[in-house]
Amino acid sequence: MAADETSFRTDVMAVLSKSGCNQGVCHGNQNGKGGFRLSLRGQDAGMDLVQIVRDQAGRRIDVLNPAESLLLKKPSMQVAHEGGQRFRTDSAEYTLLQAWIAGGATDDLSSAAKLKSLDVTTVDARSTDGASADSASSNAAGSQLFAVVVEPQETLQLRVIATFEDGRQRDVTRLAVYDPAERLVSVDHDGLVRRQSFGETAVLVRYLQKQVAVRVAFVPARAGFTLPDPPPGSYIDDLVWAKLRQLRITPAALCSDSVFVRRVYFDLLNIPPSAAEARSFVADGAADKREKLVDRLLARPEFATGWALRWSDLLHNEEKTLDRKGVQAFHHWIEQSFAEGKPLNEFARELIAARGSTYQSPPANFYRALRDPVSRSEAVAQVFLGVRLQCAKCHNHPFESWTQDDYYRWAGFFARVEYKVLENKRKDDNDKHEFDGEQIVWMAREGEVKDPRTNRAATPKFLGESKAALAEDQDRLEALADWVADPQNRFFAAAQTNRIWFHLLGRGIVEPIDDVRDTNPAVNPPLLAALAKDLAAQNFSLRGLVRRIVLSRTYQLASEPNETSPDDDRNFSHALVRRLSAEQLLDAAHRLAGVEPKFNGYPRGVGATQVPGVIAVRTRSAAPSMDDQFLTLFGKPPRLLSCECERATGATLSQAFAMISGPLINELLARDDGRVARLSADTRPTAELIDELYWTALARAPSAEELQTTCDYVDRATDRRRALEDVVWGLLNAKEFVLRR
Repeated sequence: MAADETSFRTDVMAVLSKSGCNQGVCHGNQNGKGGFRLSLRGQDAGMDLVQIVRDQAGRRIDVLNPAESLLLKKPSMQVAHEGGQRFRTDSAEYTLLQAWIAGGATDDLSSAAKLKSLDVTTVDARSTDGASADSASSNAAGSQLFAVVVEPQETLQLRVIATFEDGRQRDVTRLAVYDPAERLVSVDHDGLVRRQSFGETAVLVRYLQKQVAVRVAFVPARAGFTLPDPPPGSYIDDLVWAKLRQLRITPAALCSDSVFVRRVYFDLLNIPPSAAEARSFVADGAADKREKLVDRLLARPEFATGWALRWSDLLHNEEKTLDRKGVQAFHHWIEQSFAEGKPLNEFARELIAARGSTYQSPPANFYRALRDPVSRSEAVAQVFLGVRLQCAKCHNHPFESWTQDDYYRWAGFFARVEYKVLENKRKDDNDKHEFDGEQIVWMAREGEVKDPRTNRAATPKFLGESKAALAEDQDRLEALADWVADPQNRFFAAAQTNRIWFHLLGRGIVEPIDDVRDTNPAVNPPLLAALAKDLAAQNFSLRGLVRRIVLSRTYQLASEPNETSPDDDRNFSHALVRRLSAEQLLDAAHRLAGVEPKFNGYPRGVGATQVPGVIAVRTRSAAPSMDDQFLTLFGKPPRLLSCECERATGATLSQAFAMISGPLINELLARDDGRVARLSADTRPTAELIDELYWTALARAPSAEELQTTCDYVDRATDRRRALEDVVWGLLNAKEFVLRR
């Protein structure tokens, strides 16, 4: 390329990114490296130009003898370079930098056209299994390329086209940066994707300020593979099957009635079915019994209680900040909202616009826990829009289009939220974050968020909008609430749909579920779009969308994978096995043992899923009850974050010991008013007792072998009660009990 054709803005900046010079581990570090500092990932071309051309030693560039410039010699390792060799002297990167230096190392800010979009296709613009593949575009949400590469082929060549605002297009495949999300693939310098193992992943393609995620799947040949269409009637199944057909994966069989009844009780009500409920459902011969069961469960009060628990986690509903009365009022309002079928967008509107007494106007507790504009703005974006803005606080978002300007202008909506503390009966004078007493949340007439870069007030602006959001005298929270709740809002419906799907299927269509962005693509974009459209069409009815999902065949698939899907954990080819939540497991254990739970500060019998807060921090004279301790051990979140990720779902050695020999399990078995005590005095045949235990614990009858073995053990025992304790202990520790299948 001729020197006078080389652009600093579109060529040199691209080379710095391609070579990794402006990464955080190199010169993009906030302190730079070796006295040379660049903007992180090339976010500030003007600053980078100054750093390059105004080197006091005059050695970084040499326009008279470009080959002697350190900007060329270090990354090509002609002189020592801590970062190692970034390109060779015969590379395109070297040639571009040398041409720019030879041309006078000038800035072309006034003449360089700005990058408008970035499009990525395969070389022939078709996926390698013969099906059409759309291009991935940086300015068209939801249009990511999905390329399927079938064995024996093991490579895929990407092509990257940059379109500039003057209409010019340019092939930038060799200048683009390629970052695979997982080690399933490797991508070379020129965009050749090579299979490392079978599976599906994403490759982030970046050029200048634009980036695009490309979805790639490498699939075994599976000669003769065919997948019949799913039963008619569900667009969910149609879209899931379409993706599975591309991947040559056969979905699992339909789950059994016993598995379904236990699964749907936990997913919709957070509790297991009783033995009578499970028996009745399994014995029912009606063809539509699953549909009828779902409708009955959706009408039960526990449905609202279960969703109040999930949303209380997200909305910081805990006593240390809100106090006992505030927690109970807030929880009751959330529960009542779901009980009465309040549309999700109206639920969000009332929370975002909330103000008033934290006792008399419960939604105001949402802001009581978020004491500054930044915390409020990040929480609202993450919970209601599925957008994580945190990275844009200190620099432009590295994986999304959000800038620092977006961050502070969004925070500007929350600058005027104020508090009047009517009373604070704080128990710990050393803890300034503890509140105990009524507060008033109100909106001041003045107050701004200042952008730290300019020290000027940041004018409020909606995310993704190009203009200022509201008039000077307009109520900021009311305007924001209306915008979020608008059925046309492109963020809200997708974010809430993804959350609902996650709670029912165990994995979001986008993961993490509150990080919805073009560069973190959905595993099935058409499915997410269709579900979001459905949610809006149903007036944002939680029950409506839950019903639609639960009655799909996709939801009702068995958890056992087949030979085509042993490693598939993202395309919903089979149900994902997961541990019951802390609350579900504790309530199920109490129900099996026939003993009521006890939480400090609440009457005996209140279930784990019914507790409004986290733990009763005001009862300082009493240690946490064994049930409180169990919930903490098994991952109930402290509710200090606005993120589903705060809930721990993994298994630990401490949890295993708690189930095997912990004090709570021992007490449940030993209680004289529990199920074991009652059964030991029961005169019915042992087989009937064992049958009752299996139906209560696992929602199924024992197999013939299980029944015979267990009955023999109990009948031969010299201490019948101890033998029955052993049986219940075995059921409590069975994987089938602890897991949701």
